[in-house]
Amino acid sequence: MYLLEGSSGPLGPLLPEHWSEFIVGLVLFFIILVVVWKIVVPRFETMYSERTEAIQGEIERADKAQTEAQAALAAYRARLAEAEDEAARIREAAKQTGAQIEAEARLKADQEATRIVNSARTQVEAEKAQAIETLRKDVGVMATTLAGRILGEALDDDARVHRTVDAFITSLAKS
Repeated sequence: MYLLEGSSGPLGPLLPEHWSEFIVGLVLFFIILVVVWKIVVPRFETMYSERTEAIQGEIERADKAQTEAQAALAAYRARLAEAEDEAARIREAAKQTGAQIEAEARLKADQEATRIVNSARTQVEAEKAQAIETLRKDVGVMATTLAGRILGEALDDDARVHRTVDAFITSLAKS
């Protein structure tokens, strides 16, 4: 056994020298234990339960906020998908409208070109008819004058002149 200096008894410093001090210390220990057990522990328990409830409430609010955020994100994505679909429909409608406008413009251009060509043909035909008429008169006058010089007599008869001119122009057209 180990004995320490200044110790009394086989347990050394663990045993009190006066048992009255030991009993008073033991009674005070139990009083403090009861006070802590009856007053302090319930307050700590109340505080712990309030803290636990507060934390649980925060967790529930955070879960609720996260659920709401996920719902908002899903709604945002749905609206974004709708907007993209709408944009695609608008682009498709714009393409169709553009193609329709282009087809109408081509049709109008073709109609205008046809009208211009027909107008030009009509004008050319009119100018051709006018040139032929002018040519008939000029050729008729020249032919009549030439025929009159060849025959040695004046050809003043209009009917004969017309027949002669027409015969001349017909022979020119055949050749």
